Amino acid sequence: MSDPVVDVPSDQSPESAAVVPKKYFFIFCLTTTLFALWGFANDFTNPLVKAFQQIFQISTRESSWVQMAFYGGYASMAIPAALVIRKFGYKFGIIVGLALYAIGALLTIPASMQMQFSIFLVGFYVLTFGLAFLETTANPFILSMGPPETATRRLNLAQAFNPIGSLTGMLIASQFVLPQLGINDFAEKEKAAHPEYEQMLPSEVGGLINEAFSEFAETEKDEFQEMQAKDLRIVRIPYVTVAVILIALLLVFAFSKFPQADVEHDQIELGQLVGELTTMRYLGGVVAQAFYVGAQIMCWTYIIHYGMTLHGMSIDTAQKWNIAAMIIFLCSRFICTFLLQYLNAGVLLGILAIGGLLLTLGTIYIESIVGMYCLVGISACMSLMFPTIYGLALDGINPEDAKLASAGLIFAIVGGAVMPFLQADIIDKGTVELFGSTLESVRASFFLPAICFVVIAIYGFASSRPRTA
Repeated sequence: MSDPVVDVPSDQSPESAAVVPKKYFFIFCLTTTLFALWGFANDFTNPLVKAFQQIFQISTRESSWVQMAFYGGYASMAIPAALVIRKFGYKFGIIVGLALYAIGALLTIPASMQMQFSIFLVGFYVLTFGLAFLETTANPFILSMGPPETATRRLNLAQAFNPIGSLTGMLIASQFVLPQLGINDFAEKEKAAHPEYEQMLPSEVGGLINEAFSEFAETEKDEFQEMQAKDLRIVRIPYVTVAVILIALLLVFAFSKFPQADVEHDQIELGQLVGELTTMRYLGGVVAQAFYVGAQIMCWTYIIHYGMTLHGMSIDTAQKWNIAAMIIFLCSRFICTFLLQYLNAGVLLGILAIGGLLLTLGTIYIESIVGMYCLVGISACMSLMFPTIYGLALDGINPEDAKLASAGLIFAIVGGAVMPFLQADIIDKGTVELFGSTLESVRASFFLPAICFVVIAIYGFASSRPRTA
């Protein structure tokens, strides 16, 4: 594969062949922290879809507005962010991104105090304005920090730290947030009061507990509101904490010296830019990225619904399976980054997508706990997808134009807003008739990520050909 044309060195010295040349090492490490920070935001927020459904007593579809607001912010801000970054540079883009991220996180304070779901949604929307700035800046910035032949490996190395932030978010959610929610105590009391639940299917027990909780919310309004206020205070603590960290990091970036390579050229060669952005490699990459992000968010958000509905798990136990998925994702990212030295990136992407498809079918059709193992295993196949699609799509694009081109790939994150919303509609149906068989709606909903992996496989194998072809 020919990697993105960025920061081409004038010699073939060992320094020019390094994945991260020495002159970029400090700023590379500093920028890599951003990958962990947006990973934290993504994967601390995902389990809150189920938590908000219970706290505010709303449907799965209504709770999926968390994802619509969160990933919709990327779609709204990706292109404006790219234009700002091209005009004012990488440093300015990072500082603006950190500021917006912090503001969005701090909006959880009035949201929790007023117990308003809508204010939480506004906060998530603003927060992802910041993430759009950070991702639109950091990805092409990392690509530019060295020779083009190591650009995709460099981006995969930086992206390998994204799951560390994700894992941190998941651990905080599972250890300090979800177990403290009032619904858990309520569910345990209901099970103790109804020993007959032991003989029933998990999906039936879950439905009865949800009905009892809804009745409790109607009949014991004062007690329920007290529980609700306590739960929301618990939810806001991690967001306020990360806002403080963001402000400190903003100051570090503000006083750090960026490499001389961060030079802006205001003049856009429109003809060249249009030519670069209308290739099947780039446009296909945008489409593949949208389907990838959709698949990732669906698998990681609704693993909790899958565990609770089909296997009778508590919300915090189901989240622990999500943590296992993230650990696998993290390990697989490093392994696949190593494999890129020996395998064509497009071919490896296609193989992993086929693996993801097969595991998704196992998630749908295997009724035992093995189905849960398949759902967790999908993360091993997803680990390489985002940065590899990103690198393939920007292959051969002028580094200045790449700042604008990256906006399309960040805009594609909107797939994480739309597809979970569609999956939520399926989950709310109860049971689904599909291909002559009746499936629990949670199982049937995973046909959506299966379709996503088909699209990704097609793009991977198609983009494995030389760029000039």
